[in-house]
Amino acid sequence: MPLTILHNPKCSKSRKSLEILKKSGKSFVIKDYMASAITPEELKEVLKKLKASPRQILREKEANEAGIAHLNGLELLNAICKNPRTLERPIVINEDKAVIGRPPENILKIL
Repeated sequence: MPLTILHNPKCSKSRKSLEILKKSGKSFVIKDYMASAITPEELKEVLKKLKASPRQILREKEANEAGIAHLNGLELLNAICKNPRTLERPIVINEDKAVIGRPPENILKIL
């Protein structure tokens, strides 16, 4: 996968991370996962690169609001895909690694 940002344009951290990527001069792909759903297969790949579980990429407040906070494993992964606002953001992927841009400067670790 080329350098990619899983981006939510309404999120200030996501916008700041996008700004850092633009300043890096590297070419990258923007995936607005709110407009174009992320599939369970894509999310599994992202989790592998993050070395994380679905629970670790879950926004708790939004998960509670969506009624999915009690789920685990594959059920939670599928629920995150169906409720994209519950996904922690932004996530930047560079080949076999990924980081969550919180704070946005975290993405510098994989550029």
